[in-house]
Amino acid sequence: MHKTSAWPLALIHAALIVFASLFPFDGWRDQGIDPWVFLSAPLPPPYWTGFDVAINMAGYAPLGFLLVLALLRSGRERGAVLLATLAGSLLSLLMEYLQIYLPRRVPSNLDLLLNAIGTLAGAFTAALLERWGAIDRWSDFRARWFVRDARGALVLLALWPAALLFPAAVPFGLGQVLERLEQGLEELLADTPFLEWLPVRDAPLEPLSPGGELLCVTLGLLIPCLLGYCVIRHVGRRVLFAIAVAVVGIAVTALSAALSWGPAHAWSWLELPTRVGVGAALGLAALLLALPRRASAAVLLLALAWHLGLLNQAPASAYFAHTLQTWEQGRFIRFFGLGQWLGWLWPYVALAYVLIRVSRREPKN
Repeated sequence: MHKTSAWPLALIHAALIVFASLFPFDGWRDQGIDPWVFLSAPLPPPYWTGFDVAINMAGYAPLGFLLVLALLRSGRERGAVLLATLAGSLLSLLMEYLQIYLPRRVPSNLDLLLNAIGTLAGAFTAALLERWGAIDRWSDFRARWFVRDARGALVLLALWPAALLFPAAVPFGLGQVLERLEQGLEELLADTPFLEWLPVRDAPLEPLSPGGELLCVTLGLLIPCLLGYCVIRHVGRRVLFAIAVAVVGIAVTALSAALSWGPAHAWSWLELPTRVGVGAALGLAALLLALPRRASAAVLLLALAWHLGLLNQAPASAYFAHTLQTWEQGRFIRFFGLGQWLGWLWPYVALAYVLIRVSRREPKN
């Protein structure tokens, strides 16, 4: 039996599925319809697209993969594929059942079937990789590259690309929540005496200057590098890791731009401040390669605090607000809240993780 990152990742992915399935979580009511009526509906339903088929299968495949991987790493090999597929299918059944109470969502037996197939495909892939020895090779790779207590950092690093997929006002600028938090509190406390308790801003938020944007890009890309440095053993491997972070970050940001504005604009975000910021981040990552793990965590705390302070002193641009409307109203509606919350919360969860890490004794290995 081994400690594995697969269990927390599986639980997080299940929570993300719940979020995506039930977003926007408002308008709950009994519509006078049998909640199980979707099970007996004819197949295929009248309205479905290839995009829906692919997303329903792809959304549940990682869950099946992670569940089987977690079971195998925990020493529960017998029936792992069956248990994972059953768990994913039951989760999908519950989500389809609850959607009957949300007027903006439509339950579907085809979705249920595709979700079950996706879970089975992911589970079977994990079992096949285990039989081929790929999982053991990953365990050996992890033991060579990372310290034993690296699970939390690995989970955060695995979620970082998903957090980047939601469009950000500044490239790699995760955690810009202050403006929307203020608006949300004002709406929540409207027509109540508590509205007067909210602090009044002395001056309006000022847009980031090109220099401020450059600094945000630099820190936003440096932060995952430093997070990796906290758990990576050797300097040479840190070099490869930093390069991989830059490649993944740039590729996912380009994908986000292509989804938001079209493939022709996939690289429109890569303007001069961003290009200089990426280069500066790689330069700083190189200078900090030999930093001890505990010192890396301390520098990471400073980078996170500085990054979040800069971002939350600036408003979102009108152009960015128009982009969000595309995500809110278009085919990305099921991912809007999910991706947004990942982008909002990732740096704060990373901040909490690093605070906990620096507050405890550094392990010898």
